[in-house]
Amino acid sequence: MSRLVTIEEDNLSVAWSKAFLEVLRAGEVAPLVVVVNNLGNIDPPEVSPIRRALDAALQVQGNGLDCHQVANTIFPVSLWNPNSSRDVLFERYSKILSRIRSHQGNHHGVYFQRLMAYGCDSNMRGGRNQLDHVISTWRSGNHRRTALQAAIMDPASDHTNQRRRGFPCLQQVAFAPIGTDRLAVTGFYATQYMFERAYGNYLGLCRLGRFMAHEMGLTLSRMVCIATPAKLGGSSKRELGGLAQQIGSLLQDLPSEPSPQGGEGAHA
Repeated sequence: MSRLVTIEEDNLSVAWSKAFLEVLRAGEVAPLVVVVNNLGNIDPPEVSPIRRALDAALQVQGNGLDCHQVANTIFPVSLWNPNSSRDVLFERYSKILSRIRSHQGNHHGVYFQRLMAYGCDSNMRGGRNQLDHVISTWRSGNHRRTALQAAIMDPASDHTNQRRRGFPCLQQVAFAPIGTDRLAVTGFYATQYMFERAYGNYLGLCRLGRFMAHEMGLTLSRMVCIATPAKLGGSSKRELGGLAQQIGSLLQDLPSEPSPQGGEGAHA
């Protein structure tokens, strides 16, 4: 019987590693709650060898996307310049969306597209920019928490009778103030695959939260990911045994407080 598991860490790599090993042991966890604290408006703390080990395994037996590429489906960090208007980010993304959608795995949609153009057509027309709405609402002085949410799942297109659709696993994102100057970002997943997607999901949510905190005049403090259920994904326990041994050894070798290591810079 599946049970609630909560993992709370100050390092993204450590949080993912513990979640991955727990799901590997149990086969499935529902719900799995992963929290990464003390983030700040910088890249989330990571342990580079853990991310490199996962990316190497993904290249061999994954779905073709590394952690950074998965994160980009939630927030395309390379298109964002914090010193420019957020409109520049939205315009840049709109210009390359047709190329993004042409990728085989994106024909049902892309997370960031739905965040900034929910309900749009294939040419990004007619959609609602939920991120801009949240930012504008907050800046206007309206801090109602129910206004600080963005939907991903769209019944008009996603309520199908397909046995396996693949998108969207992420259903909703909430941005919650903590005190007067900090922000938490929470992602809700109907299903999450711990090997192929979870690390990139955590990274993407952190980057999205950093962007929103910057635009709202706050500091990102916490990323929360709720998955029900969390599963391994397309690979078996036997196939992931080698990676699990690597991750376990790397965790044992860490000091009591892993030093922050920006994963993006190490993988540029």
